[in-house]
Amino acid sequence: MTADLASLIDPAATLTKIGSGYQFTEGPVWVPEQNCLLFSDIPGDARWRWTRAEGMTLDLFPTFKGNGMALDNDGHLIVCEQVSSCLVRFVNGKRELIAYHYDGKYLNSPNDVVTRGSDGSIYFTDPDYGRWNDWIGQERSRDGVGWCAVFRVPPGGGELELVVAEDEFDHPNGLCFSPDESRLYVNDSGNLKVKVFDVAPDGSLGPGRVIAENVGVGGAGAGNCDGMECDELGNVWVTGPGGVWVLTPEGEKIGVVETPEVCGSLCWGSGAERHTLFLMTSTTAHMIETIVGPAPLPPF
Repeated sequence: MTADLASLIDPAATLTKIGSGYQFTEGPVWVPEQNCLLFSDIPGDARWRWTRAEGMTLDLFPTFKGNGMALDNDGHLIVCEQVSSCLVRFVNGKRELIAYHYDGKYLNSPNDVVTRGSDGSIYFTDPDYGRWNDWIGQERSRDGVGWCAVFRVPPGGGELELVVAEDEFDHPNGLCFSPDESRLYVNDSGNLKVKVFDVAPDGSLGPGRVIAENVGVGGAGAGNCDGMECDELGNVWVTGPGGVWVLTPEGEKIGVVETPEVCGSLCWGSGAERHTLFLMTSTTAHMIETIVGPAPLPPF
């Protein structure tokens, strides 16, 4: 472990397994109101719930093979569904539709989602992974919107806004805001790149610039750019070969948090400071204590 990484996570910290027996874990989110972790087992078509007091319990089945999750400013759960190609919200146990089409065409397969706390708008990536096969979605035509991009749901809902050029990404995947929400980071699994966009006051994005290329090339183990989070210092934690790659805000590699299996996604939670990092590691789920916490997250 490098000296810089040691300032973010104690070198003596170890992974603790909190669950196993899944097909592929993804999309974790911490729910402060319930003091619990929720995450998806995409091929298992299930959502799981974990608390320190009760351990692991099944939260929902089936889930339309739900993937990435987030909370809105009111604390309601937002879910990307692979099978239905919809972005949905759960309010008092009822499923509400947020987005399913753009410009008269169905979405590809919403993958990951974040809420902009300052105004409540919602940003999500829309690759076509959920159309590839029946393991992580429903095999079908790939003639959704016609390209893979990033969309914004304006405050209070309404027509989707395309916030990047149609050809900006191969397969956009994980995304996260910097602590002050002045930047939006989005990774491109197909090209092993991490890009950053300046966020204007009205929520539009400036031109994208690459801060990291060939993420994971030369790294030990399997894995890919997938889930991504910012810590409170602005560092970017993105999954990659061997575990989680930690980058500076400008994309310089700080180090790697190693995991025993491919890590698909991550989130912080537990306690007021949220210094527990939860790692979705394929057939298992783990947690590890960190020195640093996450960038501010809704509900605000």
